[in-house]
Amino acid sequence: MLDHMTDTRQSTWFDAAALDNAGQYRLLNGSVVPRPIAWVTSGVAPAPLNLAPFSAFTWVSTFPAMLGITVGRRGAGQKDTLRNIERDREYVVHIADDRMLPDLHASSEWLPSDASEVDAIGLATVPSTAVRVPRLATVPIAMECVYDRTIRFTPTSGDFVVGRVVGWHVANDVLVEGGRIDAERLRPIGRLGGPRYTDLGTITTLDPMPGG
Repeated sequence: MLDHMTDTRQSTWFDAAALDNAGQYRLLNGSVVPRPIAWVTSGVAPAPLNLAPFSAFTWVSTFPAMLGITVGRRGAGQKDTLRNIERDREYVVHIADDRMLPDLHASSEWLPSDASEVDAIGLATVPSTAVRVPRLATVPIAMECVYDRTIRFTPTSGDFVVGRVVGWHVANDVLVEGGRIDAERLRPIGRLGGPRYTDLGTITTLDPMPGG
């Protein structure tokens, strides 16, 4: 454990008011780490099946289960993922394992709106159960979602998209007794600042705190 009597660490002050969009993004991107990654399929046929990763990702409600992702803007326009979700009101959020990192990273490449990242990378898909958007066949977790709302905070911040999970596909080999998902079996990918990623690393288990 850290010595509580150690000297204050030296630091540099960054005044948010003096930073532009890129400057604030750079500090946020390096501060909020590691981040889970939502690997999202969107687009209902005959539209192309879009696939993109988003690391500004969390759950926002446990019952009903709801997920939130921030979809950044491309210039002055929307990205394909947001346009598809708001139009079709359905999508699938996947959690990839560390063996899928090359494909996940490749899916972040910009492609024209009439092209499919799934086809370009050569990934297999299967039909979803409750939504019309296909899911990736070999990913350990897929959460089928229906669109709930978009929250636009500022013109430059991107759009926070919230959806309700209507069902899970969970690979049997990551499940343990009681229907729990074992993170060590899942082997999820985490995002760091820039084009850098991390694996699960060391897991430390502590006793629960009273009332926690």
